[in-house]
Amino acid sequence: MKALSQSCVTLPPHGVREIMVRSAGIPDAIHLEVGEPNVDTPPHIRQAAVEAIHGGYTRYTHNLGLLSLREAIVRFLNRRYGVDLEVGQIVVTSGAVTALALSLIVLVEPGEEVLIPDPSWPDYEQKVLIQGAIPRRYELKPEYEFLPVISELERLVTRKTKAILINSPGNPTGAVFDEGKIKEILAFASGHDLYVISDEVYDLIVFEGKHLCPMSYDDEGRVVSIFGVSKNYAMTGWRIGYAVTPLRIAKVMEKAIEPLISCASAISQKAAEAAYSGPQDFVEEMCKIYKDRRDRVFDIFTNAKVKAFKPKGTFYMLVDLSEAGLPPGEIALRLLEEEGVAVAPGNTFGPSCQRMIRISLATEDADLIEGAHRVCRFIERHRLH
Repeated sequence: MKALSQSCVTLPPHGVREIMVRSAGIPDAIHLEVGEPNVDTPPHIRQAAVEAIHGGYTRYTHNLGLLSLREAIVRFLNRRYGVDLEVGQIVVTSGAVTALALSLIVLVEPGEEVLIPDPSWPDYEQKVLIQGAIPRRYELKPEYEFLPVISELERLVTRKTKAILINSPGNPTGAVFDEGKIKEILAFASGHDLYVISDEVYDLIVFEGKHLCPMSYDDEGRVVSIFGVSKNYAMTGWRIGYAVTPLRIAKVMEKAIEPLISCASAISQKAAEAAYSGPQDFVEEMCKIYKDRRDRVFDIFTNAKVKAFKPKGTFYMLVDLSEAGLPPGEIALRLLEEEGVAVAPGNTFGPSCQRMIRISLATEDADLIEGAHRVCRFIERHRLH
């Protein structure tokens, strides 16, 4: 029998999913591995979905999404970020993951290279590989606040490089790009004629500084921004994300989205419309809660002399477990077996993070605090003296 697609067969495993599967067999495990808010979608958003069902929003929509949703997104982004968008630039998809995949399909040919962060969300590498392109990792170092270093990018770029993927606020680092860094990256991209795919799905979860959109500084039409409602509005299961892109790219995306998903769920689109058009109190309150959890957990690690990196955004925190002296591939599994704490293994985010773990702050307070103490106990037991 003929072989299956090698780009799929050889995909690296998703470490977070592996831990989720293993921890499912431990009834009282503390779950700090999942990047999902621990609260329900706000009532007014759920009610909008109910009304959409009764209102007949049960059919296909335009490939680009409902006009009313795209208009709500444009109003929101223009008001919040001072951009000047029009509805034709918004491409609604089934989750931000699809918006990212669609962007790569439209921008990158098989055999071309994409610069991706290290560490970064595992899906970046998987999505590049699955379409036959080549991921080239640029390291994000703690001493530079996990921000890209242009000299490192210059070292990696080749004649085959087609795009650079950036992420702010960053998963798993919690880094937030400032204006200077954004301008540096755009200048680099312009100098090498690269597209910039900007993952901004945590844009409303920022503790220090503020989120800035690279598209606000793009006067050449090379930035594609990725947004979604999953993280900001606790809507992971609704599966709505979108790309914001120059019109010439959006027109190609409109054609490419048909064989992929045709269109996103009409009911979910109406719920997302309510999220962007309605009150933002939920997002503001959750941001305060995440910040409080961040500060409390960081203090626990600091007092236990455990090296952790204080995020400026998102609801994740990286913790350095190199002092435990364990092989990188064993750290998360041993922590689950010995302490009943499920965490995201650092090596799934890239080589530079292999002796770290990522914990999620989007967890019930009691579980988060207890989990942090157990991580400290685990490190102390294995610490190299």
